[in-house]
Amino acid sequence: MNPNPKLHAWIAMCGYCSRREAERLMLEGSVKLNGRVIKNVAERIHPGKDKVMVRGKLLSSQQAHEYWALNKPTGVVSTVNDPDGKPTVMRYIQSKARLFPVGRLDEDSEGLLFLTNDGDFAYTLTHPKHGIAKVYEVFIKGTLSNTQLRILREGVPLKDGVTQPAEVSILNHEQGNTHLQFVLHEGRHRQIRRMCANQNIEIYTLKRVSIGSVSLGSLAIGRVRPLSSEEVTALLSEA
Repeated sequence: MNPNPKLHAWIAMCGYCSRREAERLMLEGSVKLNGRVIKNVAERIHPGKDKVMVRGKLLSSQQAHEYWALNKPTGVVSTVNDPDGKPTVMRYIQSKARLFPVGRLDEDSEGLLFLTNDGDFAYTLTHPKHGIAKVYEVFIKGTLSNTQLRILREGVPLKDGVTQPAEVSILNHEQGNTHLQFVLHEGRHRQIRRMCANQNIEIYTLKRVSIGSVSLGSLAIGRVRPLSSEEVTALLSEA
């Protein structure tokens, strides 16, 4: 790591929030460096010398990192707080650390989601350049045509560009409907739902079953478990 990291990266490393959220806090004027409000997201600091405050709280990088896996239920949003009062993933974990979700899993979807206070870990797992594989099981109405399956695999034209090639396979058929498996290496907002909508495919359920080498296993819906040090190391090595 650079001995003089960027301020937003250091805030994330302290476990206060993600890098993206730290940038937002800087732009809104909530971050002070040695008593001065800093809005320049390129600002660098001298750890151990400079004093950083976020919303009046003095930060320190000397804290233990925590890593948790949650089997997120549907009807729950993947944020720390929700302005509309919707239930968030934070209701399922008891910790004194300032945790935040790693990436997103939309409200209508369920499955594996990580929570941590390690900003570098979150950055590594969510940045597109690292391409961590995420596996989803999707139950759709009816069956797929060969053309639909080919387009899902090769790339779907969306408003934010054509999707990267995806591994899409048919797991089984049930009462005229179809179970699919998607393996994605990018993480666009509601990507699978938008891919399917583009091809007029109706989704009944969507569940994320693994991220990198970590899978849901027997973790029940609404339950959490700590990630082992071996799992954390393996995830970082896959980036």
